[in-house]
Amino acid sequence: MKKKIFFQITVVVFLVSPFINRNNFLLAQTSIPDSSKKYFRLFEEDKIIDISLRFDLSTYFRTKPKEDYLKAEITFNLNRPDSISQSVRLRTRGIFRNRYCMFAPIELNFKRADFGYPDLNKITKLKLVPQCSSGKDKEDYVLREYLAYKLFNVLTDTSFRVRLLTINYIDSEKKKKPVKQYGFFIEPVEMLAARINCLQVKSKTLNQKSIIPKIMDRFAIFNYMIGNYDWSVPGLHNVTVLKSTGFDPSGLGIAIPHDFDWTGLVNPTYAIPTEEVGTENVRQRIFWGVCRTKEVYRKELELFLEKKSEFYKVINEFPYVNNQAKKDMTGYLDGFFNQLEGKKDMILYNFMNSCKDF
Repeated sequence: MKKKIFFQITVVVFLVSPFINRNNFLLAQTSIPDSSKKYFRLFEEDKIIDISLRFDLSTYFRTKPKEDYLKAEITFNLNRPDSISQSVRLRTRGIFRNRYCMFAPIELNFKRADFGYPDLNKITKLKLVPQCSSGKDKEDYVLREYLAYKLFNVLTDTSFRVRLLTINYIDSEKKKKPVKQYGFFIEPVEMLAARINCLQVKSKTLNQKSIIPKIMDRFAIFNYMIGNYDWSVPGLHNVTVLKSTGFDPSGLGIAIPHDFDWTGLVNPTYAIPTEEVGTENVRQRIFWGVCRTKEVYRKELELFLEKKSEFYKVINEFPYVNNQAKKDMTGYLDGFFNQLEGKKDMILYNFMNSCKDF
């Protein structure tokens, strides 16, 4: 009898032991995280990040250095045990906002900084768009510009990703009080190029004919939709051009817009059109794309109609601007879609009347 019971127990153990071992193996695997697979995903999520920047605010405000870097410390305030701080360097960038704004646009240099995340450590330089200066209207401007990037993300992956921030500016010299404002990071062009298998083209002798026609048309129509005339392919003004690393007999590039503050969608008080533009204010739309046939324009405009609900969703579900601002932005988009849906011949007339004939 004892032999029979022992035999039964032995059989049961033999049958279930593979499952016991497998479960123990899985438990062992999940209890020891692989640090090599720990990624920060800076531009792959939308959750707002709180950061602190500690540097000499007086020197920054007084000199707005564009050549020499200032020493700084950045802290990603993730939560108390997981916050990470590193020594970095910063300098200012840009032209108009560098002169006009109290907080000039910033370039952060991450070289030699070790954040403990392989993807974050690959970044050498990172653009930060700060709130221009104090005041609710200036806060509104930076949030609207962030949304302009998100609207272009709806159209295509060949676009700059952005990450919203709350920024704590702390004076390293302890002469100025801390300041807390909104801002956002812009995806580095090297990261964008790697993501879509492209290389950056830095030649300033390009024109719109140097860009893949379908992409150029989409670029121009988007800028018309948000009321942006502050761009130019020649000189690469607020335009980045990439080319595919794969075989492309055409040799044509991909145009990607950036810097959307001087637009009808953002509508800042400082955005005053020059006489050459021929408009009274930035809310008047003007089309600066290449001249095409009406049939070509109609086909590309279909994409904008398909994406209409997504455009409005980006704005209406954004929690950091008030309903008045949302109503103003969606109302401005209404002007574009009313032309498109009700008077398509009118929008085509506008395109044909102001397009660039090469």
